[in-house]
Amino acid sequence: MIPQVTPEQAAAAIKKQPDAVYLDVRSEEEFRAGHPQGAYNVPVVFFDAAHRPVANTDFDRVVQATFARDTRLFVGCQSGVRSQHAAERLQALGFTNVSNVAGGFGGSPAARGWRDSGLPRGSGDPEGRSYADLGKRA
Repeated sequence: MIPQVTPEQAAAAIKKQPDAVYLDVRSEEEFRAGHPQGAYNVPVVFFDAAHRPVANTDFDRVVQATFARDTRLFVGCQSGVRSQHAAERLQALGFTNVSNVAGGFGGSPAARGWRDSGLPRGSGDPEGRSYADLGKRA
């Protein structure tokens, strides 16, 4: 079972544990438009021309090349659905300290997101944390 945390809980844990990571699994476009400050971006899916989700076949490889299996990972997306799927995949790969950020960045009917929680945000492609950079190193 994947633990569920609020954006505030994730932010507090990341502040206390500098090696903890917010892993944003939204698309590169969504990430560029706004993301939790300090987040890394590895999309779990891409969207085709008809806006249908298509699995990112490099997701596992890029995450495994970027983070140790015991890294404290807070996995978030737009609302918490894609990130739940990604967290389950990571747990199946042997990652031992994974939580889903309920409400993700944008929120859901059941949970407020990072954006509306007043937590620090960034935008664009931060060097070394964008999917393009992480993919090159993987």
